[in-house]
Order: sequence, then C-alpha cells, then structure tokens
Amino acid sequence: MDGQDGTFGFTVIGDHLAQHPGLSLVAIGIGVRLQSMPAGTPVDVETLSARFPDDATDTAAALTELEVHGFLRRESERTPDGRTVTHVVFCHQ
Repeated sequence: MDGQDGTFGFTVIGDHLAQHPGLSLVAIGIGVRLQSMPAGTPVDVETLSARFPDDATDTAAALTELEVHGFLRRESERTPDGRTVTHVVFCHQ
C-alpha cells in the first residue's frame, strides 16, 4: 500500500465529472488532474500550461468551464503586503 488510507496511487473519478455533457474534454481532463493533485499544489493557468501541451487560452477556458459548472471555486484574498492571492477549491461533489 502506498497511502495511509490504503490506496495504491489511484484517483476515483465520479461519473458526474467524467461524463458531464456540458464540459469539453480538456475541462474533464483538467478536472481529473486537479482531483489527483495533493492540496496546496499550484494550479494556476501558467503552471498547468507549462506542464501540458494545451496552451494557456485552452487551459483558462477549461478552468472557467469547471467553475461555471460548479466543480471549482476561485477565492481571492489580500495578503498583509497588499498582494491578491487566488485559491482554487475543487469540489468533488
């Protein structure tokens, strides 16, 4: 066993994501990828685009699709030094 929870490096993907009729294949793929990443992993457009062959425009559009359909939320906060940081929360249900 790899994980403390008895998993062997698998991510379980619900049909509500895998078979969603309103999402593009790129959005479904990014949704699957986001579910498999540990909490705290950077998932901004630039980071995802640097890692995969899809361009930044397609990646940004896919993240927006996931947001529109309720699979993710973007929460912004201002840091004490005045910068704005956006956190992405992926919703499994």
